Amino acid sequence: MSTYLTATGIAVSDLDASTNFYKEILGMVVHRTITLDIMVENILGFEGVRGTAILLMQYHDRRNCTDLPTKLVFNVPDVRGIIETARAANVDIYKEAAEYESMGGSIIGLIKDPDGYLIELMQKPAKK
Repeated sequence: MSTYLTATGIAVSDLDASTNFYKEILGMVVHRTITLDIMVENILGFEGVRGTAILLMQYHDRRNCTDLPTKLVFNVPDVRGIIETARAANVDIYKEAAEYESMGGSIIGLIKDPDGYLIELMQKPAKK
């Protein structure tokens, strides 16, 4: 059996608001909701793509979940398009999309989710 990362969990202050952000801005879907004695989790991923899931965890004790030093990185086909979708939804744009030669010409932009987690959007350059 292979060893690999299945999911990354982040604590959120409002499960519905965070779930809507990841669905509407990044196009993720909820694969499953799990209720535990200490929290409720929504498991999100991309339709038809096998990859690491995000567990959005809302603790019943409503612990602090805002502005923690966390960054999630997404490879996407159109960073600028997602930034514009985020802007139209009044999402905090942390860094506008720009091309980085040090990253092989990748386009990178940063937005923040409802709890202030950094979301790095990376678009690899077109193959020549």
